[in-house]
Amino acid sequence: MAAATIRPVRTKEDERRFLRFQWKIYKNNPVWVPPLMMDRRKLIDKKKNPFYKHARMELFLAERSGSIVGRIGAIVNDNHNKEHDENIGFFGFFESIDDQEVASSLFDAAAAWLRDQKVTAMRGPASPSVNDEYGLLVDGFDKSPAILMAYNPAYYQKLVEGYGFVKAKDLYAYYVHKDKVMQGKLPRVGELVKKRNELVFRTINMKDFDNEVKKIHELYSRGWSRNWGEVPLTTEEFNYMAKDLKPAVDPNLVIIVESKGKPVGFALSLPDYNMVLKNNRNGYLIPGLLRILFQKKKIDFTRIVILGVLPEYLNTGIGGALFYETAIQSIKHGYPHGEASWVLEDNIMMNRGAELMQGERTKTYRIYNYTL
Repeated sequence: MAAATIRPVRTKEDERRFLRFQWKIYKNNPVWVPPLMMDRRKLIDKKKNPFYKHARMELFLAERSGSIVGRIGAIVNDNHNKEHDENIGFFGFFESIDDQEVASSLFDAAAAWLRDQKVTAMRGPASPSVNDEYGLLVDGFDKSPAILMAYNPAYYQKLVEGYGFVKAKDLYAYYVHKDKVMQGKLPRVGELVKKRNELVFRTINMKDFDNEVKKIHELYSRGWSRNWGEVPLTTEEFNYMAKDLKPAVDPNLVIIVESKGKPVGFALSLPDYNMVLKNNRNGYLIPGLLRILFQKKKIDFTRIVILGVLPEYLNTGIGGALFYETAIQSIKHGYPHGEASWVLEDNIMMNRGAELMQGERTKTYRIYNYTL
C-alpha cells in the first residue's frame, strides 16, 4: 500500500476537506453527533477566533492515492505556557483511518512543526484548547457525546499509544438522574450547607446579559486558574464564547451562588442539543436550526459544563450545595437527567460532589503527553 503524503492546509478548499473528513470516519456510526459545519469553521478561523491572538496553529492533511485518510492540528498556546510555566505544544483535531502508518505520519508532522516552534513536548488532544473539545475518549463508545464534548472511535487509543504517547491525566463524565439524586445524601447535605453559609442562589438575568457575563468571567478567572491544564479565557475570548452560547442557554440553568451577599461560585448547564442534532447527518446549519426549533421540547437531558467555587471556599461544601441547586433547577424545568463533564480524575472535591449526586461514571477521556 502506498505511503501517506502529509501536507499543510493552505486553501479554503483544503479547509473544507479538513473539516469534512470527519464524515468519512463516522458516516456509519449512529452514536456520533455531526457538528454544525459553521461552528467548525469558526473554531479554526484564525482571523475571527480571539484564541489565535495568543496561539499559533498549523493544520495538516494526510492523503493516499488522491483521497484524504487523516488530519491533525499542531497548536502552541502561549497563554497556557505562561499560566503553567511550561514550554509545550498541543495536537488536536486528530482523525485517521485505522492505520498506524497514517497516524504516525500525522503525529510526525505535528511534532516537526512544534519542534520548529521551540517547544519540548506535545500534549493532547486539545481542539484547539482546554476550553474547547478536550481529551480522547477511551471508554463509553456506545453513548453519544453530550453537547460540546468529544467523540472518537475506540481504535484511536491504539493509534495514539502506538506512536508513544503516555497518559497525562484522565477526565471523567458522570451520568446523573433525578431519582438517584433526590434519594441520596445530597438534599440533606445541600440544605445544611445552605443554612450554614447563608447561601442565596440566583439564575442569570438575560436582560442584563453583558454585565452578568462580566461577573461570571471574574468568578471563572479566579476560581479555575489553579486547576491542572486550565487557562483563563481572555475577556475577548470569554465574550466571544458567551455570544456564541447565548442562543443555546436556558437561563434557569445558569446559577450564581452568593454567601453572605458575596458571589462565590457559579454553575453553567446547557440543554443537550446533541439529542436533536444527532439526526442532522450532513451538519448543515439551516436543517440543524430547524431541528432545534421544532424539537427543542424533546430535550430532557443537560450537561453540567462548568461548576465551581472560589478557591477559599473549596472546603465549605458550597460546591456540593451548588450541585444540589443545579439538580433542583434542572428537574424543575424539564431535565430529569444529565451529564456532569468533565471532571479531572484527581479533583477530589468535584468527584465527591458527583458521587454525592449518586452519579454513575460512564465515560473516560484521556490527555496524553509526548516528549519531543
